[in-house]
Amino acid sequence: MEVKGTNYHVTYEPTTSTVSLQGILRLRGLHEYDPIVQLLDDVVDAKPAKITLDLRSLQFLNSSGINILFKFVIKIRDQDQSKLVVIGSKQVPWQEKSLHNLQRLMAGVQLTWA
Repeated sequence: MEVKGTNYHVTYEPTTSTVSLQGILRLRGLHEYDPIVQLLDDVVDAKPAKITLDLRSLQFLNSSGINILFKFVIKIRDQDQSKLVVIGSKQVPWQEKSLHNLQRLMAGVQLTWA
């Protein structure tokens, strides 16, 4: 599964249960994120044992995008079927500031830095 835009690319690789977000996600409002939300919902509904969220190549994410990531984590937490691993990059300033908040939403989130 994938969602492509002018400046971004979101993919899901089912064999590794990895969601990768790349580029610049600066969409206007939550409604423009609907295709990405649908992809994320499909991943949660598949109930893999482990979901990896690879954000290393995501250079920018606006507040609406951060909101959808937080909702994704909450859905995983509430489902209580999947372990979540988030891979971030300390080279991307917003990630180091924001990704630690995911651990507040779901205590078992494994946050790694590449």
